[in-house]
Amino acid sequence: MITKEQIVDDYQSIQDEICTALEILDGKAKFEQELWQREGGGGGRTRVIQNGNIVEKGGVNFSAVDGQLPEAIKKSLKIYQDDFFAAGVSIVIHPNHPLVPIIHMNIRYFEMPSTFGGMKEPVRWFGGGIDLTPHYVFEDDAKFFHSSLKATCDKYNSGFYDRFKKWADDYFFIKHRNETRGVGGIFYDRLTATEETSWDDIFEFSKAVGRSFAPIYTELVNRHKSEPFTADQQQWQYQRRSRYAEFNLVYDAGTKFGLETNGRIESILMSLPPTAKWLYNYQPATGSEEEKTLSLLKKDINWA
Repeated sequence: MITKEQIVDDYQSIQDEICTALEILDGKAKFEQELWQREGGGGGRTRVIQNGNIVEKGGVNFSAVDGQLPEAIKKSLKIYQDDFFAAGVSIVIHPNHPLVPIIHMNIRYFEMPSTFGGMKEPVRWFGGGIDLTPHYVFEDDAKFFHSSLKATCDKYNSGFYDRFKKWADDYFFIKHRNETRGVGGIFYDRLTATEETSWDDIFEFSKAVGRSFAPIYTELVNRHKSEPFTADQQQWQYQRRSRYAEFNLVYDAGTKFGLETNGRIESILMSLPPTAKWLYNYQPATGSEEEKTLSLLKKDINWA
């Protein structure tokens, strides 16, 4: 049986691997680490990188927390036990280059004790995903990104990609803007063992999603980091960042969970961009790359 200790060790290793890869990719900035303890139980390692050659602000966070769930979280999760354990790795990278995309990744494990007929059985599941938010949507990049995710999913279950891609399209949707946050990716929650997929398989899948991050993002960054850009393109980047901030503050379940469970505020809000702009009623020029990007921020595009 997979243990909490094994999950913690492997997730911490993935955090280490990703931080090393990002420092190599950026070539200048180094991660700063803060160790923290959560009042109520557990803690984590917050690692932030900023003001680099490529990364303006980014974070690769690990946490393993436990204690008692607030009533609001129990109601939202439709569970009624008090004690919980949760561990995960969460990443958001905001580049300084408007042609390089924002990227987000999260892998997590959740467990609660539950008593059935005097026997103690844990209620547990894995969740996570990875999604891409380009300031400018390049169709070749979106196809590469989704094809890579599909290959990762297919190693574990041939139905994962289609199911989790639709889940991401629906989840990363900014309802009040009627647009997706980016070109999607995969998203899943409450993933448990079945006759087809064992707990070991799900854990290995979770780690594979985590380890897909570095090679995928390295490829995307290297495609665009040397391309010139204009002040107008950077203005558009700040405009698109504002949509990212809106989603994370209004809809993101991880943000809500962290705030409701008395998480560390700096770690929770690490996902917000360093600079964003809300230009009143901004309308891109007809036929522009900005207009094209908006036309591709839709659900159900078959990128793979």
